[in-house]
Order: sequence, then C-alpha cells, then structure tokens
Amino acid sequence: MKIAVTCENNQVFQHFGHTPEFAIFEVADGKIVSEKMLSSGDSGHGALATLLALEQIETLICGGIGGGAIKALDNAGIKVVGGASGDVRDVAEAFVAGTLQVRADFHCKHHHGEHTCG
Repeated sequence: MKIAVTCENNQVFQHFGHTPEFAIFEVADGKIVSEKMLSSGDSGHGALATLLALEQIETLICGGIGGGAIKALDNAGIKVVGGASGDVRDVAEAFVAGTLQVRADFHCKHHHGEHTCG
C-alpha cells in the first residue's frame, strides 16, 4: 500500500491544492518500509490527483481539502483522509496502526479567491 501525506517542512500541510510536496510512504506487513518526497510542482487540484495516481497512491492524508479535489481523487481511486495535523511520519505511522486522530471539519470552503480550511 502507498500513502501520500500533504507536506511542508515535515508537517501535514493544511490545504491539499496548495501543498508544496507530498511525503510518500510505502507500507508492507503493517509497517512503513520506505519513504520519499514528491514535489507537487505548480499543479492544480486535478493534476495533483493524476500525479498521485501515477505514483500508485491508495490513500491521501491531508489537513483540509475541497469537494472538487475529493471528487478528482475519488475518480482516480484514491481514498481521502482529511483533518490530520502534525509530523508527516507520525501521522503515517498512526494511520497504519489505526490510531490516527483527525478533525471532522476538514472541508475547505472557498470565498472570492481566498480560502479557509477546516
């Protein structure tokens, strides 16, 4: 299984569509066996979903995310876990262990070019 976590300075980035990079974790036998960073470039929401699909990501963990991005990820077969925060490695390990704590209010709402997350 491959997990992607939105990332900036090894912390969960709080807005999927503007994340500078993804921490990618490969999981086998219930533990993380490899990790790498993947730059998001200047990609938009739809392109980010394609980027993650090309990496064969099965689950995205993020802080906040909008409905359009959730739909694009769903269309790519990627499960979304929103409302996470903290160190990306700790978050990935908690997800694998089934102990990840997340906020329920993780949907981003956009207002005239600005956004608020969660």
